[in-house]
Amino acid sequence: MPLGVGLVGYAFMGAVHSQAWRTVNRFFDLPAQAELAVLCGRNKEAATAAAAKFGYPAVETDWHAVLDRDDVQIVDVCTPGNSHAEISIAALQAGKHVLCEKPLANTVAEARAMVAAAEVAPGKSMVGFNYRRLPAVSFARQLVADGRLGTIRHVRAAYLQDWIIDPEFPLAWRLQKEHAGSGSLGDLGAHIIDMTQFVTGQQITGVSALTETFIKTRPLPASSSGLSGQASTERGEVTVDDAALFLARFHGGAVASFEATRFAQGRKNGLHLEINGDGGSLVFDLERLNELEFFDASLDPAEAGFRRILVTEPTHPYVAAWWPPGHGLGYEHSFTHEARDFIEAIATDGSPAPSFVDGLRVQLVLDAVERSAAADSTWTPIEHV
Repeated sequence: MPLGVGLVGYAFMGAVHSQAWRTVNRFFDLPAQAELAVLCGRNKEAATAAAAKFGYPAVETDWHAVLDRDDVQIVDVCTPGNSHAEISIAALQAGKHVLCEKPLANTVAEARAMVAAAEVAPGKSMVGFNYRRLPAVSFARQLVADGRLGTIRHVRAAYLQDWIIDPEFPLAWRLQKEHAGSGSLGDLGAHIIDMTQFVTGQQITGVSALTETFIKTRPLPASSSGLSGQASTERGEVTVDDAALFLARFHGGAVASFEATRFAQGRKNGLHLEINGDGGSLVFDLERLNELEFFDASLDPAEAGFRRILVTEPTHPYVAAWWPPGHGLGYEHSFTHEARDFIEAIATDGSPAPSFVDGLRVQLVLDAVERSAAADSTWTPIEHV
């Protein structure tokens, strides 16, 4: 059963998604075969070069043409957030399966429309929160679900980067609200919101937040100013947050703190999660992504302490398809696992997760954070869905 993939967008996420589709059937025994069918990008020359590099036999410059192709069963949306809803809804209405990158949309209204389309569509849909698919994170979820942490009391999550700390870094689309929806909040915060809700099995019920934009204006990209091959002297307004911090509560009673910033000097991709329960604690660090720290409060205090679990055994989630114990996996494997789960759900008529509903749950938190920050950190409740 071939599943032709039509990729819309071909930059960072397009590259890593393509790697996942090329790899997944070579390591996992699945009831269907993913096949690269077509790559879509507005710049034909650049899209053609990307298609040749990634292994797509065909190129389109209009995403509508992807939906008309009989050799496309899966539409993989790797575009900026402002086009997620339009492309995904149209693809679902065309009878395609849809994998959409995170965050699901730029607004709650768009996310709700995507959920509504998914509920009546014949195709499957999933949002790409890839960090769920890291074996250590999936194993953390198992520990919590098995009651090893007891009642969850505290959640601490931070996602820190530094890639826009230079005030002369150009005004890329991720720094414009009309394209990205929000800044570090949606780019990084969405990941830790989904990860904490996934691992704890609980939804966030309310937030008190603040956001900050440290660099208010940035140079326009050369292409925007008409200066081919030259640095632009014109500047444009940054319309998203550079950093977002918020306190939160979960419906099970736990309290939480979140931090997302792209201004943490020296942090390239530092995601840290700690969960404390009355029966134990766990810690995950993306920079040590094959490991999980676990504290078991049931042990004799004289012998208790955090212990390092190397999550590379064949009994750990996803690991059996890969290498012998101790031979760690990397960032790209989380996307391969994402493709594996989506193909499995399509072929067996399962329910892919995270679903568009899960994406809406994250979007509701993002929206509440922005509203709270705009209202001097007022406590802002969140709808339970």
